[in-house]
Amino acid sequence: MDASGAQEYDRGQELKTFDETKAGVKGLVDSGLQKIPQIFVRPPEELAEDLNYKRAQIEVPVIDLGDLEKTHRHKQIVEEVRIASETWGFFQVVNHGISLSVLDEMLDAIQKFNEQDVEEKKKYYMRDNMRRVRFNSNFDLFTSRTASWRDSLAISFSDPDQINSDDLPDLCRKSVIEYSKLVNNLGNILFGLLSEALGLEPEHLRNMDSCPEPELTLGTAKHSDPGFLTILLEPELTLGLQIFFQNQWVDVRPIPGAFVINIGDLLQLVSNGKFRSNKHRVVANRLGPRISIACSFSGPIHMDKFFYGPIKELIPEENPPEYKEVLLSDYLMKFITTGLDENFLVNYCKG
Repeated sequence: MDASGAQEYDRGQELKTFDETKAGVKGLVDSGLQKIPQIFVRPPEELAEDLNYKRAQIEVPVIDLGDLEKTHRHKQIVEEVRIASETWGFFQVVNHGISLSVLDEMLDAIQKFNEQDVEEKKKYYMRDNMRRVRFNSNFDLFTSRTASWRDSLAISFSDPDQINSDDLPDLCRKSVIEYSKLVNNLGNILFGLLSEALGLEPEHLRNMDSCPEPELTLGTAKHSDPGFLTILLEPELTLGLQIFFQNQWVDVRPIPGAFVINIGDLLQLVSNGKFRSNKHRVVANRLGPRISIACSFSGPIHMDKFFYGPIKELIPEENPPEYKEVLLSDYLMKFITTGLDENFLVNYCKG
């Protein structure tokens, strides 16, 4: 307590109070909030660091998957995927085979879930990471330096055909089931292209048992993704996603009907550093809610004895591997129990 008698800021209590509302940041907005709570305020030194970075006017690579079955196009697409994965760790894909109506329906369903009566959403609010369907605000709320302005609905499954529809919220049940199957198919196509880009057989990465874990989110701090691959859907004209590229923040401008694809830490690990998992973030804005739908292919998360390490075909004979083999359950537990803003997990896996 200072000389004026004002109470010291109790961050732990404020986090607890916020979490116990089970209403998330949407609840703060609906309450008529005029000032952002201190748990969401970034430290001054972090804000000052941002001033040192340039804002780039360059564009993330866009890859057209049209005519993929044609030999000459297939080779060209594999080469474009290789270059983007080695340099950016990000690219957008168009002509991917999923209709615009499916994408619009999915975005609309998730927006309806977030905008429904808070008492309905509270039925899904929890922090048990073993639950297949869970809604909360900031999975790392109690471990990160600063809370992010986001609420998330996470749905985890190893096979889209094994989703228990009764577990899903009514407002988005139909859309989630249809969307998940289609994005799972797209993920398999991308894993085939990525395998070929590494000089491997098309089935190599697909046979490593990576599985989808869709996570539907709003707003995220600087981080790299822990899994293999993320397929991100954002509405047209929605800004906020930024990639840290060549010591500058690059805005990702969504293309109508396109997906943003980014390489995760596990793919950087198994590729022995050939592909890069790049830092990125979502910047909050004043233009209303930002809806994004991220499908992360993150490995068999409910298996206790599953290891990942650099693919032996990618390790030069004259040099040791760059990364050590890791137990997947330990690796993901470290991600869950560490603040998102500190989760650059390839450092955890350094050999």
